[in-house]
Amino acid sequence: MNNHRAMWLLAAAVVIVSLPMMVPIFQGSFRGADDQAMAVITQSRPDYQPWFQPLWTPPSGEVASMLFAVQAALGAGFIGYVIGRRHGSASRRDDHDGD
Repeated sequence: MNNHRAMWLLAAAVVIVSLPMMVPIFQGSFRGADDQAMAVITQSRPDYQPWFQPLWTPPSGEVASMLFAVQAALGAGFIGYVIGRRHGSASRRDDHDGD
């Protein structure tokens, strides 16, 4: 029984991971929110000039994606660390109260 459950969980994980990768195939190319916003602004006001220019532009889309992934990983690690510390301090506090 435990083996079947593991197989179902593995199949569900494969579907969850692979489905977002297949969505752009069905809907055309994937465009982020920044690209979509720029397209709307350009359509509504073709003479619009941005107020600021980026300080640095990544050399390619892959580098930009990697930096975004690193930023997400660091943020998730920080949030996990804070939650773990809070849970650990609450656990220690409960252990000392029971003495």
